[in-house]
Amino acid sequence: MKNLSILGSTGSIGVSTLELVAAHPDRFRVTALTAGVNLELIARQIEAFRPGIVSVLNEGLADKLSRMLSGHRPEIMHGVTGLIAAATAGDADMVVAAIVGAAGLVPTAAAIKAGKDVALANKETLVCAGAIIMELARDYKVALYPVDSEHSAVFQSIEGHRSEDITKIILTASGGPFLEWPSARMSTVTIADALNHPNWSMGKKITIDSATMMNKGLEVIEARWLFDVPAAKIDVNIHPQSIIHSMVEYIDGCVIAQLGTPDMKAPIAYALSYPERVATGVTPLDLTRFSGLTFFKPDLAKFRCLKLAYDALDSGPSMPAVMNAANEVAVAAFLEGRIGFIAIPRVIEETMSAHGTVSLGTIEDVLHADRWGRNKAAEVIGALNGVFR
Repeated sequence: MKNLSILGSTGSIGVSTLELVAAHPDRFRVTALTAGVNLELIARQIEAFRPGIVSVLNEGLADKLSRMLSGHRPEIMHGVTGLIAAATAGDADMVVAAIVGAAGLVPTAAAIKAGKDVALANKETLVCAGAIIMELARDYKVALYPVDSEHSAVFQSIEGHRSEDITKIILTASGGPFLEWPSARMSTVTIADALNHPNWSMGKKITIDSATMMNKGLEVIEARWLFDVPAAKIDVNIHPQSIIHSMVEYIDGCVIAQLGTPDMKAPIAYALSYPERVATGVTPLDLTRFSGLTFFKPDLAKFRCLKLAYDALDSGPSMPAVMNAANEVAVAAFLEGRIGFIAIPRVIEETMSAHGTVSLGTIEDVLHADRWGRNKAAEVIGALNGVFR
């Protein structure tokens, strides 16, 4: 029996994780859950999975949740304190880090320091603090298991092979909803357009990141740290069918790929049960249904966010944290209708241009860079004064 603490239980990854727990009650048990503001859903999760600790966004929501519960009553906490308590819960064997954005950094670091293995769905943790987090994992002898479908594919493709034989990691990308759109049309993108992903069902922020291809840029940075491979050895291929989730090329010219139906339960299950596999209910892949699988290079002029991520990785320790902060602020502004879609990379680029990179020695250094990036991005958005380009 593996006890799980799930950070972000009401998001798409958290919900899928709990579906797997429900399907395998003999293998997994929930010891802690955290959520933001979706009290109705977490109340149902509490009743179904009976965790010992639950945390929500703030004290007011914690009080409201307490009043909503009529059956099982866990310890209800809130804020960063609650996240850390859930991440370090004494009976948890593994923490599923599924909080979206830089907010996942502090509890994930706390989980590692508490000696918990981590199923990592929060890519921003490694984007912002890759060197620090990987050093912590080594020091505390903690395993990080990737949950992103791309990184899980790489993880599976390197199993049994020597890292020194790797010549290239190839991350695949669907291309999002605007793959076929001409660049001139991008200024007309609406919120509904950007949220209409062709292959994956995800939360709003991640879906917008996929549409700008910033999501793939974040994955490049995450891969650099997870697999200890320089950016020069990490490529991105557009693969609209989303059947091959990523590939690894070796010195003998062979390429090993992981294929599967686009469903996040498969990589989640592999992270939870490694080195074993469990049934997921995912529809098996039938390649005879496809007329072909296609691959091509991304247009970096059209999808500027991907290029900005490579630039951030090349620029130095604090730039990825600043870039990520600016992206989170810009995406929020787009979803609120305050800037247009093509203003997102502009906000990120202007924020990065204003930043002089600095070294990062501690998590607090990372949080300082994150705060600087958020403040500067907000300043840039204010200067745009409603301009959508």
